[in-house]
Amino acid sequence: MKILIVNNTRIPATKYGGTERVIWWLGKELNRQGHQVTYLVGAGSECPFAKVLVFDPAVDINLQVPDDIDIVHFNYQLPGFHKKPYLVSVHGNPGFGELLDQNSVFVSGNHASRYGASAYVHHGLDPDDYPKPDLSGKRSYTHFLAKAAWRVKNVKGAIDIATASGNKLVVLGGHRLNFKMGFRFTPNLNVSFKGMVDNAEKSAVMKHSKALLFPVLWNEPFGIAIIESLYFGCPVFGTPYGSLPELVSREVGLLSNSRSVLTEGLKAADQFSNQICHDYAVAHFNLKQMADNYLRLYEDVLNRKNLNPNQPTLQVVTPKYLPWHKD
Repeated sequence: MKILIVNNTRIPATKYGGTERVIWWLGKELNRQGHQVTYLVGAGSECPFAKVLVFDPAVDINLQVPDDIDIVHFNYQLPGFHKKPYLVSVHGNPGFGELLDQNSVFVSGNHASRYGASAYVHHGLDPDDYPKPDLSGKRSYTHFLAKAAWRVKNVKGAIDIATASGNKLVVLGGHRLNFKMGFRFTPNLNVSFKGMVDNAEKSAVMKHSKALLFPVLWNEPFGIAIIESLYFGCPVFGTPYGSLPELVSREVGLLSNSRSVLTEGLKAADQFSNQICHDYAVAHFNLKQMADNYLRLYEDVLNRKNLNPNQPTLQVVTPKYLPWHKD
């Protein structure tokens, strides 16, 4: 099959780049399975296993898609495309009242259901992008992995949980002094900040971490940080919002919107098995599963089946910040 993967950013990801990582991993696995993959992506992109075309937002997308492509896989909503069969992966949380393409694919079951849709595919992790985890080594701190400037990611909650449980916290994706979301300074020296890190530094931190603290205050669509951390043997302590109950079973983490419950749970983090967490991630969130699930959807689209019964749209308005109990 000749597959065109479209996104309006550059690949490969050099720092965080969740969507960029996912489309890279997907293309790599599709190529490994014998499919011909082409990327239509931002200027400056490069890829050793696929042809790269430069996306131009000023040119009609129908004119940018090669004639010999079988199916187009968009990674954002791009109305007006009609040249070839296509589907659209939804990576974020579109707002209330926004009508999405009927062939939209979400990234978790919860994500899809919140938009009245049925099509979803979990992300899969590429172990080749990470060093081998040390599942028996000493672990001496916890970590937070997200864009800390986003209040919905609740880095303050993570800091409170770590401090109250007597654990140090390494924040990946934030700075001690932050002006992006209003002036914010964290004087707590129990917390170290690494800023936006690349895979090597991120992996070095997770390799020796007791747990991922992920007390998000919104409906998380998926959360690559979750499966990355599990891959390194780190249990997940987070809130029960969005995809988290779907991704984090009781054997690999604890979910609660109560700071005190998560704090007490974190004190007993060593009751979780690093090996079980790693094995769980490998079994449930791997590249082959992700690619195979997309290939089934590609076949449905090529057979002129609609992936969802109607145009997906957010069914219920939720508060900007979901409840977080500090007791």
